[in-house]
Amino acid sequence: MTAQTIEQLRTKKCVPCEGGVPKLTPSEAEAQLAKLTGWKITADGQRIRKEWVVKHFMAGMRFFNEVAEVAEAEGHHPDLHIVGYRNAAIEIWTHAIGGLSENDFILAAKIDGLPVELKSAPKPA
Repeated sequence: MTAQTIEQLRTKKCVPCEGGVPKLTPSEAEAQLAKLTGWKITADGQRIRKEWVVKHFMAGMRFFNEVAEVAEAEGHHPDLHIVGYRNAAIEIWTHAIGGLSENDFILAAKIDGLPVELKSAPKPA
């Protein structure tokens, strides 16, 4: 797989996967990851993860509701985590193959296009 831009990924639709699709190689995953902002490869190269510090709990829930709508439309469902009421994280991988596929990067690019209310950075003194 050749690394694609965020815009290219956002125009695609996740393809249903019941297995039998090869996992991306580590070099393919790293090349595609370089096109996204803030995502990291985790779980021994099997998943991608991004974390946000949201304004408050309800901001996290609104964001996750937006993510849920996109995920359902794509037929590709990430793991969503809220810890400590404002620390949000999303992990994505293709469950059927136990690793990363193009679908994961399509979903990540679409998630990055969603509105999220982030905690304001402290103002300089």
